[in-house]
Amino acid sequence: MKFSRTTNYNFGWLLLIGLVDLAFLLAFFLLLSSNFILQQGISISMPFSRFTLSPQSNQQIISITGGAVPAIYFQDQRVTIQQLGPLLDAAKRKNQSIIIKADRSASYETVAAVTNAALEHGITSVALAATPPR
Repeated sequence: MKFSRTTNYNFGWLLLIGLVDLAFLLAFFLLLSSNFILQQGISISMPFSRFTLSPQSNQQIISITGGAVPAIYFQDQRVTIQQLGPLLDAAKRKNQSIIIKADRSASYETVAAVTNAALEHGITSVALAATPPR
């Protein structure tokens, strides 16, 4: 006796599960392999150095852009060297270190002025950021 099937099963959805799994794995890989941006919107081309800092746990980043009119950014806000003093006092109260990310074309005078301002306001740990050579 031969039995006949009353319903037809479609096994195409099994292929769809594999494709969705592959898409999730690809998205996960791309998220983990991408470069994370510390400060969005501030484009800085840092100088190269063989010596780099280890990750700092309690830090504030001061960015200095290059060009004809350099700009100083503290906590993603553009500040002047005079406005930097009270912000550095607040960072000192929180016992934070300062990392200065200066553009390659930023003037040495501006970098020295920001470094001096941090040291004058009692910040004990001031470091200059650099990128490792390729």
